[in-house]
Formats: sequence, structure tokens, C-alpha cells
Amino acid sequence: MKSEFHFKFEDLQVYQKAMDFGEVVDAIVKKFPAYELYALSSQFRRAADSIALNIAEGYPGSDAQFVKHINYAIYSANECVSCSTKAKRRQYIDFDEDEENRKLISELTKMMSSLRNKILERNAKITNP
Repeated sequence: MKSEFHFKFEDLQVYQKAMDFGEVVDAIVKKFPAYELYALSSQFRRAADSIALNIAEGYPGSDAQFVKHINYAIYSANECVSCSTKAKRRQYIDFDEDEENRKLISELTKMMSSLRNKILERNAKITNP
């Protein structure tokens, strides 16, 4: 069921993918050992959720603010790479799961970089017509 209260950033495909990735990570960390609850599990979930949260937070601001938040989202995506690698090294996930995480993160990062570049190009055209 769709909410009658819709926010513009929810239309962004990159936001939707980031939301989905957060749910993927949430499911993955449920398999981690209990002693990781406040360590790697928490860090991985927070980094994954931070991608969508930063897109949402930066969207209504100026282009400069939005670009800054897209950069933060990219930093969080990079953090997810490290978390996934740590999980694989600790044998909480296998190679294929890590590879799938990397694929999703790669797609997200490319989308965010493309969005950032479009905003910067648009601003360059305005500044230097």
C-alpha cells in the first residue's frame, strides 16, 4: 500500500536501490554470531542504511548540499565493501554473498557518481554558459 504522503526523493531510483540494499544487509547480519551484534553487524547495518539516509537528507537542500550528501553516501557504500570483506574473512558469509554485495554496492556507487556528475555539470552550465 502506497502512502498518500509522498516525498520527491522517493522517486529517485538510486534511493530505492539504497533502501533495498539496506534490507539485504539487515538479512545478512542476522546470520552473524551474537558477539558481533554491537560490532560488525551494527557497523554494516548503519553503513548500509546511511546510503539511503544521506540521499534523503541532502535532497531538499541546495545542489552543493545534495552533492555533499551524495559524497557521504558514497563513503558509506565504500564502508560496506570493507564490512562485507570482513564478514567474508571471518567466514560469516561466503564468496558468492560477498560478490553479490560488491555488485550491489558497485551499482549504487555508479548511480550516485552519475547523479553527482549531472548536478555538477548542470551547475557548471549555469555558471559558465
